[in-house]
Amino acid sequence: MYCCQLVYLDRRNDMSTVSLIGNAFIGLMNPTSLILIVVGVGVGIVFGSIPGLSAAMAVALFLPVTFAMESHAAFVLLVSLYIGGISGGLISAILLNIPGTSSSIATCFDGSPMAKKGEAAKALGVGVVFSFLGGLVSFLILMFVAPSVAQVTLKFSAIEYFGVCIFALSMIAVLAGGNMTKGLLSGCLGLALGCVGMAPIDGVKRFTFGVMELNSGFDILPTLVGIFAVAEVLAYAESVIRTSKAKMIKQDLKIKGFGFTMAEFLAQKWNFLRSALIGTGIGILPGIGGSTAGILSYITAKKTSKHPEEFGTGIMDGVVASETANNAVIGGALIPLLTLGIPGDGVTAMLLGAFMIHGLTPGPLLFTESAPLVYTIFITCILANIAMLLLELGGMRVFVRLLSIPKYILLPVVLVLCTVGAFATNNRMFDAQSIVFFGVLGYLMSKLKLQIAPFILSFILCELVETNLRRGLMVTKGSFWAFFSHPIATVFMVAALVFIVWTAVKQLMSMRKKTV
Repeated sequence: MYCCQLVYLDRRNDMSTVSLIGNAFIGLMNPTSLILIVVGVGVGIVFGSIPGLSAAMAVALFLPVTFAMESHAAFVLLVSLYIGGISGGLISAILLNIPGTSSSIATCFDGSPMAKKGEAAKALGVGVVFSFLGGLVSFLILMFVAPSVAQVTLKFSAIEYFGVCIFALSMIAVLAGGNMTKGLLSGCLGLALGCVGMAPIDGVKRFTFGVMELNSGFDILPTLVGIFAVAEVLAYAESVIRTSKAKMIKQDLKIKGFGFTMAEFLAQKWNFLRSALIGTGIGILPGIGGSTAGILSYITAKKTSKHPEEFGTGIMDGVVASETANNAVIGGALIPLLTLGIPGDGVTAMLLGAFMIHGLTPGPLLFTESAPLVYTIFITCILANIAMLLLELGGMRVFVRLLSIPKYILLPVVLVLCTVGAFATNNRMFDAQSIVFFGVLGYLMSKLKLQIAPFILSFILCELVETNLRRGLMVTKGSFWAFFSHPIATVFMVAALVFIVWTAVKQLMSMRKKTV
């Protein structure tokens, strides 16, 4: 019998959830399974930490390896890669201001400023611990309430998804900071570039200018790599030219515990719980993904904070919100996959393929016909999450020392890796070339003091908004007002309108106070 095969304590068909959890845990307590978890998490962290690579790429590369493996072992490895890959993105986001994965975009907003203040170790400790806790909350929700929670998603049509996306876009008002005009300009630029390529539904070419490579539009990973990594290289080159020397930031390498105090930890309890629920909820909704969850959680934390003006300057709150949410997405994304057979993001789409390869069909019957495998996945999530915590905390001192490498050596290496990663995304040279375009764009935006966050949010949501709008109009026969007959969509759109008006009024009042 294969080492990952569960040891049954009770052979009855009506085994309780507790029995299934216990059996799954016992079945994974063997050297082979534990090695698969550690190796999977470790490789995932490497893929997640290198800009241009991703958790999806890690799972895609290892998927053929699982063909000859038994189903339990295959999913132990793939799930571990998933968890390690998502969490690994925080390393480069904090140390280099370059998100290793799209899920770590919001981590750059405060993680990198913390590193620039000499608090890289603290930022890494915060990110790792709250990544672990966010994942743990979502996995517990996945384990105990997955079937019930998944039923809610069945009520979401294209119209409801459109309402959610509109509400998400309204968050640009918060991301704009004190200058809503520049924030809206940045958001509109993101929407414009997001529209490049073949239109969804009807496939009409837009803004391609006869360039064949533009038919597919701009991929999200090369876009992020360019606007963060290449722009960072250009900004650094400019600073060296101006000062004639490279500035080295001294880091505190004496790390005590996790890098932060218990008082700081307890102060984040509501921020953590809110972000975990946001991440899990976003994960349940197919196609939205960890990048949106991280940004929305960051925005919510900023909006509810007693000191919103400190966000973006390097505070713990922003890192907690982002890393909690993007790791909570994992458990949320697995809920529709296992219960309905609907992938929540790119990685779970590959996991769906893995199910089919092994002759399994995700859905309600999976919990009865293959219950041992389902609970093996649940326990693997928890064990892989623990492995991620230990590996990243153990390597934290090594990660921090990367900042001691001169940037004139480090950044060219990172740039090469980014180029390779961009090319490997779709095996297109155009993607490698597009990082230059977005790098220059990101550099110019920073010079013009246009916020990057609204651009990223609108770029990510552009396709989702348009696709669900057009599908909704097909359902309502072209009537937009019919959208308001759907209560869930109406709530989200009205909330978006109220939110925008409230933010605008608040900014106008603050401007009047300054002039008085």
